[in-house]
Amino acid sequence: MRVLVVGAGGQVGTALKDLGISLGHHIIALDRSELDITDGASVTTSLEHHEPDTVINAAAYTAVDRAEAESALAFSINADGAENIAKACKQLDIPFLHISTDFVFDGTKLGAYVEEDSVGPLSVYGNSKAEGEKRIQNLGGKNIILRTAWVFGGEQNFVATMQRLGESRDELNIVNDQTGGPTSNLEIANCLLAIAEKVQEEGFSDWGIYHFAGAPSVTWYEFACAIFAGRDKPVLHPIPTEKYPTPAVRPKNSVLDCSKIKDVFDIDQPDWRKALSAIIS
Repeated sequence: MRVLVVGAGGQVGTALKDLGISLGHHIIALDRSELDITDGASVTTSLEHHEPDTVINAAAYTAVDRAEAESALAFSINADGAENIAKACKQLDIPFLHISTDFVFDGTKLGAYVEEDSVGPLSVYGNSKAEGEKRIQNLGGKNIILRTAWVFGGEQNFVATMQRLGESRDELNIVNDQTGGPTSNLEIANCLLAIAEKVQEEGFSDWGIYHFAGAPSVTWYEFACAIFAGRDKPVLHPIPTEKYPTPAVRPKNSVLDCSKIKDVFDIDQPDWRKALSAIIS
């Protein structure tokens, strides 16, 4: 299977490239310097040149707090860029897999979010990702939108930050009233590649939005406790969101119901503790 991975230099993009190659797929991995997704003509030219069976978009503006001051840049990548790829894929009749986020929700729901729940982003980042979803859906075509949450693995994420801070601090204050499902970049990559294979089957028609996130659901404080399990330091202190103000507002509830992806693709919700253990060890 020929898979073109856009945004190959990021957390999920890197995992897609490495895992895809190990599974025997022909992976065409393009980072930002090799393909600017905000340039629609370049996107179409690249897809025509490489002739992939499937395109996976792992490119995104993910600096959540900085996006509050860089809204134009966030929208150019997360909305315009996503639309450009979707247009080119539709024109060339290529299945398109796009990664989205729990930040499209406002976090006020009491239970887990299902794919049909209304979006209500609280931040520029969330709004830019929600706009990207909307444009892809409005175009139609062979599109899968995969919403995920609390991605870890690689260098820029919560686990890496905790490990770094744990080396220099004796105490850490961790938010304990935001809940979600930590998800490893490798599990997301594995999920996307499984979907990419499935959509190649003749007659496949279950296009649309799917949720994929780790279980069990935890708070950031509980996640940090797992990261530092068995260590005396740093000492962790649970705090409310109000005690840790940030430029961007985060959803309090980021729990995603993952039953649909199990029903359609037979993909199980991953246990994040296994991936975390592998990283820690």
